Amino acid sequence: MATPCSDAFVFFGATGDLAYKKIFPALQAMIKRDGFDLPIIGVARAGWTLEQLRQRARDSIEKNDTLDPDAFAKLSSLLQYIDGDYNDLTTYVKLREALAGRSRPIHYLAIPPSMFPVVVQHLSNSGCSHDARVIVEKPFGRDLASARDLNATLHAVFPEESVFRIDHYLGKEAVQNLLYFRFANTFLEPIWNRNYVDSVQITMAEDFGVQGRGGFYEEVGAIRDVVQNHLLQVTALLAMDAPVGRDVEAMRAEKLRLFRGMRPLDPKEVVRGQFRGYLDEPGVAKDSKVETFAALRLHIDTWRWAGVPFYIRAGKNLPITTTQVVVDLKRPPLPIFDEITARESNYFRFRLSPEVVISAGTRVKKPGEEMEGENVELVARSSPLRDKSPYERLLGDAIRGDTALFTRDDSVEAAWRVVDPMFGGVRGVHIDPPTVYEPGTWGPPAAAKIVASREGWHDPKPEESHPC
Repeated sequence: MATPCSDAFVFFGATGDLAYKKIFPALQAMIKRDGFDLPIIGVARAGWTLEQLRQRARDSIEKNDTLDPDAFAKLSSLLQYIDGDYNDLTTYVKLREALAGRSRPIHYLAIPPSMFPVVVQHLSNSGCSHDARVIVEKPFGRDLASARDLNATLHAVFPEESVFRIDHYLGKEAVQNLLYFRFANTFLEPIWNRNYVDSVQITMAEDFGVQGRGGFYEEVGAIRDVVQNHLLQVTALLAMDAPVGRDVEAMRAEKLRLFRGMRPLDPKEVVRGQFRGYLDEPGVAKDSKVETFAALRLHIDTWRWAGVPFYIRAGKNLPITTTQVVVDLKRPPLPIFDEITARESNYFRFRLSPEVVISAGTRVKKPGEEMEGENVELVARSSPLRDKSPYERLLGDAIRGDTALFTRDDSVEAAWRVVDPMFGGVRGVHIDPPTVYEPGTWGPPAAAKIVASREGWHDPKPEESHPC
């Protein structure tokens, strides 16, 4: 039986930064592409009028996308606004009135997580949660204990199948391509294991700092901001076994099994860094110990991956903005023609942003009489593909009730279990303060020691153009 679609879209935090950067452009795209035709009810406590919100939506789209006159006119006609305090029951009475005739609303909580309990309880008390869905933004807690508390708060009102936890990374086309490439090609399966894979490296680099959002970053840091969610999710897609069926829950079950196989981080195998100048950012404490860079070694205790190190690093003010995965294969057991170093062994490379690239590193013979080789990269896919934005895709899926690209409660908690030792989750464990690194470098020098057994990190470089 098909899951019924939501019949109204409510978003709390309508005047906020997330709505401005992501939600309004996504709504226009959904109207233009899919004929989106639901009431759009913005809720905020800014003291605004509906006309001010419409102007905010126009400014948002003009800055972050391209304004389509017809689609924006439709968006304006669908848009409503409720101004009120999230702690005031009157706000939800107004919302109930605005939802008159609508029986399956979806509520997007684009607000600080500290306000989730208040809003969720008022939605319940006002009757606005009946047969409704709820979308929540990351971070899903600050550690394992708070994630459990957050899940309990949501489940007190909404069943798990009605909770949609957005991780926009899972909506990226390149990430979906990674999953497809793995399970649509039979040649990978025989070698996608500890017998042939030497190591895996995942790098998420940004060439900019905190961009004036120091106060926000003080609450998260690199591990909470991108490692616990984005990069562990990418790791799961790389390392999970094939699901037993096509249904969504089969896929989510395999991801959960993989998360449970991840060993909690050992702080001795984690290097934290902080770019020089971070302490001068507005909103940042002068003695801040928050990391803007993290490099770590992750172990997955399954038969497929036992003994294969997964190296993960992420940071700000690095040389380039990109996300890249490199799967290094083991060297041939004997050098028949010439010596092949670890750096020259075969590999698969996945560039997830800003370009979409899937390639394989191989050895071929150099021209001439000598049996000597050189490295050649075979590009299977190279494209600056522009498809649906992650928010367009994810909001559309949530409205349709499709949970495939959303994170389940048990997976959220399993991912927090992995990183919890870095946040006081294990008594008696000492966490070293971050080491200062220079902007434009690949983090503190100690990060190189994380992969000392190999020939170092694969530092991403600007992508060359390839014929498609």
